[in-house]
Amino acid sequence: MATGAVDRQLIFDLAPEGQVRELNRALHALAGGTEVVPVSVQNPGGRHSIAVGLDAPLALEIGGHVGYYCAGMNQRATVRIRGNCGVGVAENMMSGTVIVEGSASQAAGSSAHGGLLLIEGNASARCAISLKGASVVVGGSVGHMSAFMAQSGALLVCGDAGEALGDSLYEARLYVRGAVASLGADCIEKEVRAEHLEEISSLLARAEIDDAAPQEFRRYGSARQLYNFHVDNAGEY
Repeated sequence: MATGAVDRQLIFDLAPEGQVRELNRALHALAGGTEVVPVSVQNPGGRHSIAVGLDAPLALEIGGHVGYYCAGMNQRATVRIRGNCGVGVAENMMSGTVIVEGSASQAAGSSAHGGLLLIEGNASARCAISLKGASVVVGGSVGHMSAFMAQSGALLVCGDAGEALGDSLYEARLYVRGAVASLGADCIEKEVRAEHLEEISSLLARAEIDDAAPQEFRRYGSARQLYNFHVDNAGEY
């Protein structure tokens, strides 16, 4: 790995094989810091587990496609991926921001507790599953089973949603601008009230999306029929 500093910027080149561990070790050494440190990761080559477990206010830019679990467990860092990403981007993120300029594979933002995940393209199946408080914004469409068992937080989709949206949903808020193929168990369409329009407007502003209006989105949430066991609902469990 070639590392260097230009105007306080850290530069990492992943072109040689086997350098991801060294990259993550160097980034982990910055944990607990308070200064924003710009970081450039070059030639990612679709490698897995890039920039996982960050705990510093880094401004990290990855110049290409990445593999599985990029920016997983992120805290405080802003990570920009200039390409597509594999399974589980920003998985279990606690805070900070992750921006994917391309499209994302399955389980984007799964179990994320806080922060913002922005996917400018499309997201595949199971986007935002088991969401626990983060905000996930998708500029395109999402695949089937998105927001499965999502507990809190928000998923905003500017395109369409695949089958079984919000299956077994808890209290997460789902906003979809386009068509929904089908709703999952216990997920229903709900009224869009003033506070929801305000949240949609805030999410669009944070994601810097200016070609969609809050009034164009529909809201989906839990019917709250699966919280407790009822024998009449046994077929839904």
